[in-house]
Amino acid sequence: MEIAIIAHDGKKAEMVQFLNQNSEILKQKKITLISTGTTGEKVSKAGLEVKALLSGPLGGDAQIAARVAEGQCDMVLFFRDPLDRHPHEPDILMLMRLCDVHNVPLATNPATAELLIKAI
Repeated sequence: MEIAIIAHDGKKAEMVQFLNQNSEILKQKKITLISTGTTGEKVSKAGLEVKALLSGPLGGDAQIAARVAEGQCDMVLFFRDPLDRHPHEPDILMLMRLCDVHNVPLATNPATAELLIKAI
């Protein structure tokens, strides 16, 4: 199972904490993590294995959206910061739309992510 992880700058620490709290589930279920570049760097520094793609503003969100469309990505955990502006908002909306089109579970906050991880 492949899970994409993305976190806006103000949510990266929260993503790392979430993944650390759920690391046993991720290991037991043999989850492959992919991420946008900067999120991947933070997660990797925390000791988790992740394949980092491009940074979100440089196309990482679009790369993950393509994996969703191709049926390679099974779930997306995207900790969004709704109180900040993001120059790559069209890519974010495309990713969210493709998750809906291809019926891929998408969590945009830790509470929903927790429910999805526990359901694996």
